[in-house]
Amino acid sequence: FISTKATFSMGSGPNDFGSSRHHLIKQCEESLRRLQTDYIDLYHMHGFDGVTPVEETLRTLDDLVQSGKVRYIACSNFSGWHLMKSLAVSERYGWNKYIAHQAYYSLIGREYEWELMPLALDQKIGTMVWSPLGWGRLTGKLRRGQTVPEGTRLKNIPGTGPEVPDEYLYTVVDALEEVSKEVGKTVPQVALNWLLQRPTVANIIIGARTEEQLKQNLAVTGWNLNPQQVARLDGASAQRPVYPYWHQRQNTALNPVVV
Repeated sequence: FISTKATFSMGSGPNDFGSSRHHLIKQCEESLRRLQTDYIDLYHMHGFDGVTPVEETLRTLDDLVQSGKVRYIACSNFSGWHLMKSLAVSERYGWNKYIAHQAYYSLIGREYEWELMPLALDQKIGTMVWSPLGWGRLTGKLRRGQTVPEGTRLKNIPGTGPEVPDEYLYTVVDALEEVSKEVGKTVPQVALNWLLQRPTVANIIIGARTEEQLKQNLAVTGWNLNPQQVARLDGASAQRPVYPYWHQRQNTALNPVVV
């Protein structure tokens, strides 16, 4: 299964970035050459291009599918309205639609649940979760009163990823540690299993520096946390929604909460 992306900068020229017809066709051809394949299974737009007309982007992607060079199309890091507008344009013209959305989601980054999860559920979009351990914060290596371990992503490239309040992180890690002892799994395995049980999550994208890390990550399937354990993790990681989501949740009869 081959998946790759386009949109972000591949050079300094005016046509070396974005989701224009020129850039997408060129980058698709370049990807096929580099990957030594005749087609791409899933072609992602790495981000939304607010300068290029959505119609131009989607018509180009539809042409790539019709030509056999791409099997399916997907997006990444879209806002709710970015994705919904794109789906509406594809529907209007009968073009291929985005079938998946690669998005950030983790126990310490649950904003995905406010808009993108209900949208994905309604429009039948599968979500591919990136950075499911929150930039390595949910590996169990970060604890109260301890310095950031050497060799970790947060040590090597500090200041990357979303800001996470220390006490909030420690509260979530404490809950993960408690559940991990109950189920006989590691802290990251529990964090990943929690994600796999969330609505709309089709898969999670894992990254490993060592063979042992890869084996540990792959062992998150074949078992499930029980509802009580999921509820405890939900409670420890709860975040107050921003407007308008907190207002909508005041009347769940009109706006049912997904999770």
